[in-house]
This record gives sequence, C-alpha cells and structure tokens, in this order.
Amino acid sequence: MQSSSDLFPVALISAELRGDLTEDVYRLKPNNSPDSSVELALTRLGVPASSDARGTPVILLHGSFSNRRFWFSPKGIGLGAYLARAGFDVWIAEMRGHGLSPRNLAYQQNRVADYARYDLPAIADFVAEQTGLTPHWLGHSLGGISLAAAVGGGYLDERRAATLALFGSQVSRGHWALKVPPVEWAARALLKRFGGVSGARSKRGPEDEPAGLLIESLRWHGLLGRFGEKGRDWLAGLAEARMPVLMVTAEGDLQDPPWACRALLERFAPERREFLCLGPQTGFSEAFGHVQMLVSKAAQQEVYPLVAHWLERQALPARQPSTVEVALS
Repeated sequence: MQSSSDLFPVALISAELRGDLTEDVYRLKPNNSPDSSVELALTRLGVPASSDARGTPVILLHGSFSNRRFWFSPKGIGLGAYLARAGFDVWIAEMRGHGLSPRNLAYQQNRVADYARYDLPAIADFVAEQTGLTPHWLGHSLGGISLAAAVGGGYLDERRAATLALFGSQVSRGHWALKVPPVEWAARALLKRFGGVSGARSKRGPEDEPAGLLIESLRWHGLLGRFGEKGRDWLAGLAEARMPVLMVTAEGDLQDPPWACRALLERFAPERREFLCLGPQTGFSEAFGHVQMLVSKAAQQEVYPLVAHWLERQALPARQPSTVEVALS
C-alpha cells in the first residue's frame, strides 16, 4: 500500500461517514524509537462539505485508561466533534496500545518519556505535513502531562506546537505513602509482576495502562523523585517554551486539584500562560469534576464554546511550520 506521507510509512486504514462528520483513520509507523513495532492510530474528523478547505489543525490527546472516544463518541458527541463542526481540522491521537493503536512488542515498558521523545513529535510532523500548518494541542490529564513532558524535554517546540491547552493535568499531587521507600518498592514489584493495571477491572476506563508508565509515575512522586528523565528536568525546561498555554481546571476535581494544576502552569513563562477554573466561583453552573469538565452536558454548553473561542483567538493568524515567530508582548 502506498504511504500517505513522505516522512515515514502511513496507511489510511478506514474512511467513514459518521452522521454529519467524516472519520478518517491513519496508522503511522514512525520507526523513530528503539521498539520498531510501534504504530500509532490518528483519527481525522471533518465536515464533508469542507473537506477540501479545512481550518486550523488541532490535535487532541486522551488521558490514562482512555482512547479517542473520550473526544468523539459513536453518536458524534464530544469536544472533537464540536470543534470539527466549528470548522477546525481535528486530529485525535491514540497512544501506544490504546484504542486503534496496536500493542507494541515492548508494551509493558511504555512510558511518558517514550510518548514525549518519539510519538508526539512524529504525530506533529505528520499533521504539519498534511495541513501545511503548525498544529495546536489539547491534552486531558495524562495527555496534558505527556505534552508538558514533550515541551519540557525539548521535543515539541513552537514549530511543532502553536499552542497548548491542558485540562486537569498536574505532577505535584501524589499520595504521601509513595514518599516511603518500602511502599514505593512494593508498588513497583506488584506492577512488574502483573504487567500493568486493567482499566476495566479497576473501573478507571476502557483501556489498560502498562507497568512502565505507572512505575515512571511512582518515580516522579517518590521521595527524591522529579518530573523528568536522566539528564533533563522537564519542569525546568517548560520555562523555555515559547507557545501560549491554557490550563483548565475544575473546582470539583479531587484527582488533579486546581492548586496542583496551577503549579504546573506556573513553570511556563508568565506572559504566555492563562488559567481557568471551572466552578460556581468563576460563574459556571457547577463544580465540574475531572472527567465532567469535558464529558458532560454542562461541558457541551459552557466549556466547549470557550475552548473554541480560545483556539480561534490564538490561531489568528495561523503560523506556518517553516516559520518561527515569537511574540514577546
């Protein structure tokens, strides 16, 4: 099959009409990581009438125990569908072993560091190749953490990410018990034994998460842990980012509370960051929760239009991937 890209092998594995939207699914094989079996599914949503004149590209990145359906349900509901109908060129990525992305050979060793160093840059380059524009990124929970890791690690700069919008993403709040070395060691041993955590059995979501990613999180929150990898402090690297950043939190989010999300946002340059907390104190109808901030009827009415407005404001004018323009105002 002829590749859909000049960068690396890409196959269009399905092209469907889902109600009023088109759903094209690509499978990317970047061949840029030590595990050559990695393949990534990338779904493109659009409106049939505008398929030849698509708008600003936006890439959506799901959180842990999740997949593309977080952004786009079979009934055509979700932020991805909303943005596509609003004229954006929507791309929904699924991480290694999630959704339509097959499990790679080293699945149990997958980490955020792999997403950041290898997968997200490949996705950004493919979308830029197909659209001629620098994509905007939206990430929920672990998806936002992965984006922060990629930016802090220097793998996504303003040539690959025009803006970042992070929803319920933080790396400051961890359970106090993880600071006790024997507890952390025991947790690591259990994860290695079972290979990961089942989303269905733990009632966390439709997808599983590998041991490598969860052990990596234990290290971040351990006694001497830090958000980064050998030779690179991701938090320190965020200060070098040059793209606008929006952090969206929720008053009712007990998993990733607003104070912890703000702590991550404050690692970015002050002139480039914006903060929004969803709740009655800021004029919203309810204290949204971690998932409800993006998956609820209230979110459809109150949050989706705000996200679209922020993206429209940032996308004028849209930036070409070959040109780096840094606004210092």
